[in-house]
Amino acid sequence: MEMDVFERNCQQNGYRQIAGIDEAGRGALAGPVIAAAVILPINCRIEGLNDSKQLTPKQRDRLSDEIYSVAVSVGIGSVDNHLVDKLNVLEASLLAMRQAIEKLTLQPDYLLVDGINFPVTHIQGEAIKKGDRRSYSIAAASIIAKTTRDRHMIALDRTYPDYGFSQHKGYPTSQHRHAIAQFGASDIHRHTFKLLSGQLPKSKDLGNL
Repeated sequence: MEMDVFERNCQQNGYRQIAGIDEAGRGALAGPVIAAAVILPINCRIEGLNDSKQLTPKQRDRLSDEIYSVAVSVGIGSVDNHLVDKLNVLEASLLAMRQAIEKLTLQPDYLLVDGINFPVTHIQGEAIKKGDRRSYSIAAASIIAKTTRDRHMIALDRTYPDYGFSQHKGYPTSQHRHAIAQFGASDIHRHTFKLLSGQLPKSKDLGNL
């Protein structure tokens, strides 16, 4: 399946400002959920564009720069760990997506959203399962969301040097869990998540998503 099928279908139905939407950080134990909304030019082609999880950090950085250079508009939404704990991570992700859409300088007329859930908005669109590997626009959004969040976590590593955020970006690695066991949870950790490997999950623990 070619990655522009959804975009071409939208164009055939008269839509021109098509925004891809994706988020990063749902499964992390610390830090924000960050979403990106990206409107690419019609028939845009960026060499190597793919789901951010299939790319190396160096590839993502290069593609992020190229996306910003050619995109019609890019919007970023961010929901911090405290609001993740208050809302749950799914609702926080949808809120970050809505924020990203609202930050676009050009109003989209159709949304292509990664996953099976759709943010609350008056704009038409569809949720696409595994859309980050099936749609150019969503793949672009996945790269922007991932690189934005990674850079944010690297910056936080300077404030919280005990946890190794620059290596694991807040995700549940053995290194991260060991640091939590040794130093306790910081104020950027998500306290409704299963922070330690032997800990029973709390009611809103969605850390495996």
